[in-house]
Amino acid sequence: MKIGLSEVEGKILHGLLEEASGDIVIRLDERGFLAHASANIAEIGLDVAASLVPPHITDLADRDHAAFVGSKVNGVLAGHPLVGWVEFPIMVCAPDAPGAAPAQRHRHHHGCRRWYALSLRPLMRHSGEPEGALGLLRSVQQVRNLEGELHSRAVTDPLTGLANRQAFCASLSRHLARGGGQMAAVLAVDGLRALLMRYGQRTVDEVLWGFARYLETMALPGSEIAQLDGERFGVILPHRDEAAARAWCAEVLTTFASLTTPAGSRSLRLSASAGFAPVACTIDWTLREAELGLVMARAGGGGQVVRGVLPRSEVVPSSGLGMQRG
Repeated sequence: MKIGLSEVEGKILHGLLEEASGDIVIRLDERGFLAHASANIAEIGLDVAASLVPPHITDLADRDHAAFVGSKVNGVLAGHPLVGWVEFPIMVCAPDAPGAAPAQRHRHHHGCRRWYALSLRPLMRHSGEPEGALGLLRSVQQVRNLEGELHSRAVTDPLTGLANRQAFCASLSRHLARGGGQMAAVLAVDGLRALLMRYGQRTVDEVLWGFARYLETMALPGSEIAQLDGERFGVILPHRDEAAARAWCAEVLTTFASLTTPAGSRSLRLSASAGFAPVACTIDWTLREAELGLVMARAGGGGQVVRGVLPRSEVVPSSGLGMQRG
């Protein structure tokens, strides 16, 4: 699509094009409607030339970001330069098939949401009054994907694929900011040192990976699971009931025991233990009390559930656990 520009506009456009190539070039009128656009605006499913009523720049933005984009664009239209780029998502979808029934028409999904960055420069009349703006729309979806992948790696344990201690502490912080009260549990498979000495690190890794998958299976809806370190797992339970938290931990240990009963006397016997405490005070306090319960459970022989802030007598025994090594 050919864009008719004045000499001043051409100089501004030349400066914009020096910044990048392949971007979508747009011109806005004084109200923020798309007056012109380069042909590659078809990448986001628009044809400005064929539109009877040109879209407003905020019509491109996802609904939740429209007001934010509008405030930035209005500043440029008032003659104030835009510092940096404004990033926002655009719903990029294939058009509905002609004559398609409403039920068959396209519905937005996560893949339709793509991020773009907008750079705008105001256009001024000879009188000094603003008469619109010139800008670039640049796709930043790849950058967003990379940032998301890097963030995911930073908060994910590479062995089990669960959230790591950093992410778990961040979740505790959010719960504490809302008042806390949930129950947090720390669970661990006992005897890993003996397993390491007898079978090696690969077997230990297999046990940890398998226990992580088992916890995901046993987790209640709304629970958050993480691997705190090489052998301890953390779980934030969705309820605030102490008895329910104790019962869930006991069920996890008992069910695991029934699934890992050794077939013969030569199989290495393992046990799993758990400690739990309310999410309260601080992150350090919550983890310390839950891990104290785990220490007490292990000191009592393993295969037990202990509330970290109670005396040693408050121990709920569970079945001993065994694991067959083929």
